[in-house]
Amino acid sequence: MAAGREERRGPHSERLLEVARELVSELDLEAVLARVLDAARELTDSKYAALGILDERKAELERFLYRGIDEETRRSLGSLPRGHGILGELIRRPQPVRIASIGDHPHSYGFPPGHPPMTTFLGAPIVIGGEAWGNLYLTDKAGGREFDQADEDLVVLLAQWASVAIDNARLHQELLRRRVELERAVRGLEANVTIARAVAGETEPERVLELVAKRGRALLEARTLMVLLLEGDELVVSAIAGEAGPGLGVRLPLEDSPLAELLRSERSERISDTSSRARAVVESLSIHPSAALLVPIVYRARARGVLAAFDRSGEKGGKFSSDDELVATSFAAAAATAIFTARTVESEKLQRSLEATEHERRRWARELHDETLQELGGLSVTLETASAQPGEEALRGAIGRALEHTRRGIEGVRALINELRPPALDELGLQAALEVLVERAKAATDLDLDCTFETTAAGSLDARLPPELEIAVYRLVQEAVNNAIKHAGASRVEISVADGDGVLRTRVSDDGAGFDPAQADGGFGLTGMRERAALLGGRVVIDSAPGRGTVVEAELPLASALDQVVVEREAD
Repeated sequence: MAAGREERRGPHSERLLEVARELVSELDLEAVLARVLDAARELTDSKYAALGILDERKAELERFLYRGIDEETRRSLGSLPRGHGILGELIRRPQPVRIASIGDHPHSYGFPPGHPPMTTFLGAPIVIGGEAWGNLYLTDKAGGREFDQADEDLVVLLAQWASVAIDNARLHQELLRRRVELERAVRGLEANVTIARAVAGETEPERVLELVAKRGRALLEARTLMVLLLEGDELVVSAIAGEAGPGLGVRLPLEDSPLAELLRSERSERISDTSSRARAVVESLSIHPSAALLVPIVYRARARGVLAAFDRSGEKGGKFSSDDELVATSFAAAAATAIFTARTVESEKLQRSLEATEHERRRWARELHDETLQELGGLSVTLETASAQPGEEALRGAIGRALEHTRRGIEGVRALINELRPPALDELGLQAALEVLVERAKAATDLDLDCTFETTAAGSLDARLPPELEIAVYRLVQEAVNNAIKHAGASRVEISVADGDGVLRTRVSDDGAGFDPAQADGGFGLTGMRERAALLGGRVVIDSAPGRGTVVEAELPLASALDQVVVEREAD
């Protein structure tokens, strides 16, 4: 009997090995299942072959694949088998089953009308990881013969190889899925990092919005992405990336809009073109997508807008998945921080600019009142007195006093003009302007002032620098010297300006009372110093403490300042 089985198996041994190699080398699950069916049908000379895949409960069939039945017959049969009758018996008791006549079996349910006649039957379970995964079914061996033990052994062996191949394919698919998820997560992190960097390196709200739109579109693989921000009771299209849509600045009333509910709930939503919600949203945007992903932009526990992505351009037929929704929600959180931090910075810069302007106006008013106006008032009194005095000698004395008042008034106005915009800076350059500043400070105070210039580039301090750089350095030095005179009570101030390695370095040190930079108020002008340097890509470091003087050091890149001037001139 055993010898007969070996004889039956012998002719198939080579084909079995070939099938085994094909199965274990195939990583596509659907291809593996197709190979198993074709191999089982071939090796057992069966007319029909089928493979049933169990559902999660292992109670019935979730999928049913077949060979030997044409599509027209298949459609006439209606629903595919779910695992009742003889198939159910194999599910309940996952062991090989051979039946000489299906109709005679006690668990046979019979066949639906139009089903091809089937007689002999051979089934074997496919077990993966100790659990039944599905079953392999074969019917109607060629020539009307019954399936024998050799057929059963072949099918059991094939089912074992199939279980290994199916498990490998499933693991491969899982790895691919996880890799895609990981790549998506990495892209999300990269996009979030980019947005985070924008907060630190970009303070222009329009530029941040443009960055959010472009990065968000790339991250979600969307055809179009819009950023809509809340202004009053309207949403305003504030940024667009991708294919054509409404223009920037288009306003969408929230009244009776589905977006109002989205903002109230602060929950994202995926919608398709079959939903009325989708139609209501897109009609107002003048676009015609097949799918949309709407994510609220929430900042400080309040919805401030909507991130709207339309039509995924990758696979999935343009639809957005739950994974896309999670990624978009994370991205929207980072985008909210970037957008509204930039807006806050812009608002604070504007506020500081207004405060600085008002401070300067008060100072000019004080200077004009305390000096120039007093001199003009004295001049008026002198002339009135002279007009009432008889005699030539008295008139000459009054004219002399009037001339002195006029001279001092002119000097006061000239000093004020020099404060506002030193003529030497426009006419002669930075070095000459700083020398005038030093001489004027020496003449007005008892301060011991020393100013030195060092250059490693061929005469770069003698040549004209970009105007923005010259005025920035001049104002930094002017502010530091004024602080030393007005606040520090210094007796000596040292100024040095040097260029080298593409950087202009400025240092102002005094021996005054010093102060705590962290506690200093706006009168010291520290914020203005730092902002001037930052606008040119440089930095200011202030080293001071009560009782040990103050050192102000600034580094301003020559190249970036020059580039900025070129860009601004080209823009003009």
